[in-house]
Amino acid sequence: MQIRELKIPDSYEVTPKQFGDDRGVFLEWYRFDRLAEAVGHSIDLRQANTSVSKRGVVRGIHFADVPRGQAKYVTATHGAVLDYVIDIRVGSPTFGQWDSVLLDGVDRRAIYLAEGLGHAFVALTDDATVSYLVTDTFDAQREHGIDPLDPEIGLVFPPEAGEALLSPKDTDAPGLSEAAAAGLLPTWDDMRAYYASLDAKEDRA
Repeated sequence: MQIRELKIPDSYEVTPKQFGDDRGVFLEWYRFDRLAEAVGHSIDLRQANTSVSKRGVVRGIHFADVPRGQAKYVTATHGAVLDYVIDIRVGSPTFGQWDSVLLDGVDRRAIYLAEGLGHAFVALTDDATVSYLVTDTFDAQREHGIDPLDPEIGLVFPPEAGEALLSPKDTDAPGLSEAAAAGLLPTWDDMRAYYASLDAKEDRA
């Protein structure tokens, strides 16, 4: 398993080692110990989600209030998506920037993003099936969104995605600046302190 930090701090691309023979393929798509080495603490998983999307569907940009927030470990178990991590932490050196990872059934990569980061993806195939491991259960009152078409962020969807299909909830979400002005976004300093508290908890365990 290879783990590479993305250009957005506290997000990682995970590429598993695949073992194939005439029966098929075996791989470890999640290893808590390897991820903890990269992140600095173990991930306390509390819920697993799956979504199935038509080609062109865009889900996100989503994030949750911290604490606890929702760190996410995401992979595609069927089809392909382009997965985005967006830095929405006010004061971050990469605030408003994003990075992306292709998740598909070929390389079978995963992406990890820490609490306080924005998450979105666009389906590149029909029946694109995405599975998420997350560190807190869903709480509608603590969940928020940012318009994935916000030009200030400038997500780029690849041509193979076709026409973007979005839910009213996502298109009605505020833009990045509007969300910041409303006090919805986490701050870089608060998130650094929160990550440090998780690291310290690991050291005491």
